[in-house]
Amino acid sequence: MSETEDLKQLRKILVNESQKVPLAQRFRALFTLKGLGKDGMNEAIDIIAEAFKDDSALLKHELAYVLGQTKNCYAVPTLQNVLKDVNEDPMVRHEAAEALGAIGDEGSLTLLKEYSVNDSLEVIRQTCELAIARIEWEHSQASKTEVIQNSQFSSIDPAPPLPFEEMKVEVLQSMLVDQSVSLFERYRAMFRLRDMGTEDAINALINGFDDPSALFRHEIAYVFGQLSDPRSVNALVKVLQNEEEQGMVRHEAAEALGSIATDEVMPVLQKFLADKERVVRESAVVALDMYDYERSGEVEYSVGISA
Repeated sequence: MSETEDLKQLRKILVNESQKVPLAQRFRALFTLKGLGKDGMNEAIDIIAEAFKDDSALLKHELAYVLGQTKNCYAVPTLQNVLKDVNEDPMVRHEAAEALGAIGDEGSLTLLKEYSVNDSLEVIRQTCELAIARIEWEHSQASKTEVIQNSQFSSIDPAPPLPFEEMKVEVLQSMLVDQSVSLFERYRAMFRLRDMGTEDAINALINGFDDPSALFRHEIAYVFGQLSDPRSVNALVKVLQNEEEQGMVRHEAAEALGSIATDEVMPVLQKFLADKERVVRESAVVALDMYDYERSGEVEYSVGISA
């Protein structure tokens, strides 16, 4: 099958042209398109951008995340428009701002600075603050001189880990929870703890779930999904079960549990297929698909394209 035909099939799946495509299959198509977008294929970016017409906040948030991970500047106008749309779900707008930071285009700084000050929602202001700091760091001398541990994770994170040096977990934990430290530096401590990955580091990260910022708590859950360490399961289940918690945090906890994929995870996730919040229900669907993927031995989380 030709590359053009592959793209047509991926588009049909992602935009749910038949209105019958399971959500998990759409996510797999999205991650297939991510790889193409990273390789500079702008047609893949266009297909992802088209899917923002969907009514699923979970899917649209993932679209924005993927566009950021492509690091393709062709995606910048789409992400800027999503951020500017005040009628869009805050979770989606947040992810668009974060994606602009991941791409690192200095041309986005003016817009990000505007929304870091003037947006009515804390989650948007904080995300823009992080994106500004990340772009400025990426274009600074520090990004060229800091010695950062080679990470096993290929993601472009909202903040780079703190430099690789003999910093004790206790010091990093203190920085992680210190409200007087800038959000960017606290995120850097978070990702340094992630890259350490020890039991003490995981216990330190669990303390982040007590943070007053929903944005911060959601990132802690995301990090646990990356680590896929069973030692975080109890903390993640507690977050997912808390109906008073923000949907964006519970959603990330559900997907993290899907990535961990231990035996006790499946029955927990199945209970949330009927949650009152749509983003949690849909996250449980995707998380169960991730659970199957993690236990299947498949090489890539993607959708197969057949002739």
